[in-house]
Amino acid sequence: MRLLDSHLHLWDPSRLYYEWLAGPLAPRFAAEELAHAGVDGAERAAAIFVQAECIESQFLDEVRWVSETAAHTGVVGIVAGARLDRGERTTAHLAALAGLEGAVGVVGVRHNLQDEPDATARSDAFLTGAAALVAHGLRFDACVRAHQLPDVSDLAAAVPALPIVLDHLGKPSIGTAADPLRPAAAWLSDLQELAAHPQVSVKLSGLPAEAGGSWSPAQVAPFLDAAAEAFGPDRLLWGSDWPVSALGGDPKEYHPASRDRWAQAVADWADARGLDVDAILWDNAARFYGVA
Repeated sequence: MRLLDSHLHLWDPSRLYYEWLAGPLAPRFAAEELAHAGVDGAERAAAIFVQAECIESQFLDEVRWVSETAAHTGVVGIVAGARLDRGERTTAHLAALAGLEGAVGVVGVRHNLQDEPDATARSDAFLTGAAALVAHGLRFDACVRAHQLPDVSDLAAAVPALPIVLDHLGKPSIGTAADPLRPAAAWLSDLQELAAHPQVSVKLSGLPAEAGGSWSPAQVAPFLDAAAEAFGPDRLLWGSDWPVSALGGDPKEYHPASRDRWAQAVADWADARGLDVDAILWDNAARFYGVA
């Protein structure tokens, strides 16, 4: 099994500052910790690093650090932190990203929208920044909550040349293994509307975190089915969301084997549906991010 993790986080609080880190996620999660969170049976493994929301002034430092450690983490592409609504500061930041030299290239950016005011992605300033991504040949990771999906659809319509990938299926409410929820009608409708834009893909990631670490393959299957129906098999990317999705239990504790469990659950689901497992676990992410 080849495994290209499309959504890997890494952080080291001794190197960079993260205002949001707390509890079991507060320690370092970097090369050494990742080595204990492998996936059984993966004959080849690589990853796309997605910015871990260090403070904005350290976005470039984060890219440098991840590139330095890539030989030990398998990172082959970096989704860097960026604010797209800063006007000339956005332009300068994107130019600085393009000028960075290192072992791993920046393949996309993420302006984390999930805690931003609604309609941020529709603002003129944001759309100008999004258009600049196209000029730099970069992709955009859209991390939003379920009710913000229409904002991503409007972004896709406004900047049709920008490749966009939806993180974590748009963070739908899925309940827990003991009390599962069915996909909400509004989420299903908004997901289908977003998928109508051919430059948009979706990451099969983050559902363990949305379930608070208590999930089952049967519970998440309807949400994976909805993504497959909306986007088709060629726009589905597996991602671990490690280590955020590696928390479970009450109180929450870190579980190294959770990355393997999520990979196997998605592989088993895809196989049962007659989908190309290798495409979902490798090819689709490689094509979207332009990596080998």
